[in-house]
Amino acid sequence: MKIVLGISGSIAAYKSADLASQLVKLGHEVHVVMTRAATEFITPLTLQTLTRQPVLVSLEDEKQSWKPGHIELADRADLFLVAPASANTLGNFANGLAPDPLTSIYLALPRTTPVLLAPAMNGKMWLHPATERNVARLLEDGCHFIGPAVGDLACGYEGIGRLAAVEEILAKIHTLRK
Repeated sequence: MKIVLGISGSIAAYKSADLASQLVKLGHEVHVVMTRAATEFITPLTLQTLTRQPVLVSLEDEKQSWKPGHIELADRADLFLVAPASANTLGNFANGLAPDPLTSIYLALPRTTPVLLAPAMNGKMWLHPATERNVARLLEDGCHFIGPAVGDLACGYEGIGRLAAVEEILAKIHTLRK
């Protein structure tokens, strides 16, 4: 399966290395697309090495082909997975905004491509009415969610907001394939 793995700006972005590695070990072709904010938490080189594929961070990275890379990835994806999905990224998806390759791919996906979002953020952000509205809209649009989980958060709080465990994300992917 060809998986586009989106990584947005969250401290949980470091867990995407394990997720990408596990997906590759399971035989999936993984193409990583990162927001600029995600590169503050994990480097594209790490993910490129784990997936053996170039990592897309900006629209300026798309100069190798006549067809824009974000359109090609959208066309080829069997699954669009964003882990972690920040509040900002969820808001962009829900409102049809495309300021970067990740959100552009989301808008260019065929309607038949499954979308799995794994949010990770401060619990207050997750429970904010704006985020709740965005999640409701994305559910109406057919997106699937895993998490967020409850536990200790990087910000020092305890509660909802943790990225779902890699094993849970992998299990959810398996259920979407059926």
